[in-house]
Amino acid sequence: MVLGRQFARLADRRILLAYWPWLLVLIGLLLVRVSKGAPIVDLYALLSRPFWPGTAQSEWVRQAQRVEDQQRIAQLELQLEELRQGSAHPAKGKAGIRAAVISRRSEGWWEQLELGAGSLQGVRPGASVTGPGPAALVGRIVSVTPTTARVALLTDPASRVGVELRGNGSQGLLRGMGTSRPQLQFLDKDVEVQPGDVVVTSSASSLFPPGLIVGVIQSVDQQAVPAPQALVQLVAPVQSLDWVQVR
Repeated sequence: MVLGRQFARLADRRILLAYWPWLLVLIGLLLVRVSKGAPIVDLYALLSRPFWPGTAQSEWVRQAQRVEDQQRIAQLELQLEELRQGSAHPAKGKAGIRAAVISRRSEGWWEQLELGAGSLQGVRPGASVTGPGPAALVGRIVSVTPTTARVALLTDPASRVGVELRGNGSQGLLRGMGTSRPQLQFLDKDVEVQPGDVVVTSSASSLFPPGLIVGVIQSVDQQAVPAPQALVQLVAPVQSLDWVQVR
């Protein structure tokens, strides 16, 4: 009788030793089920803490937000100015010729685009081209047929446009870089500029009317030689244009 009990206990221990890992897994799953994964979330938070954003990353986020806010303000100011001009000259109607973008080569995406309006619609070489809505500069007409026109974009690496900072009038040359952000080379090495400043066409420009909005300063390199340089975020969405205004 005693031997039978000892044998039964020994068998129970062997079963327990054989299945104890599965019992632990089952208990763990039950705990996760009851706590709704809270221990796992806490463990993940503890392990990932060294990779959380620090003060530098937070400042980058705040700077990007300031630049975005400046872009929105610039667009609102342009819309307000257009409304004022429309009320002052009601007989003129809507400024410019609205034209659809009908063609764009993938290998020259940042260089040029084709419009579905030409000389029959009043489009002329040298005319300024702006994005839809606010009059944010996109480029200029370089060639025209009776029904189409070609636009050289500000982002074209061959593009060179005289611009200035709105407010302090600091002059510079905007150069296309084949990306969505042209580079602004300032003429004065002591220029006062910071991210968020608005860039407009220069009053000394021979290609465009003065004061057309171009973009917003995204970043500044004060150590560049011979003068500071900046990357400019264009206000008009050059990468995804469907319609433009020819002025």
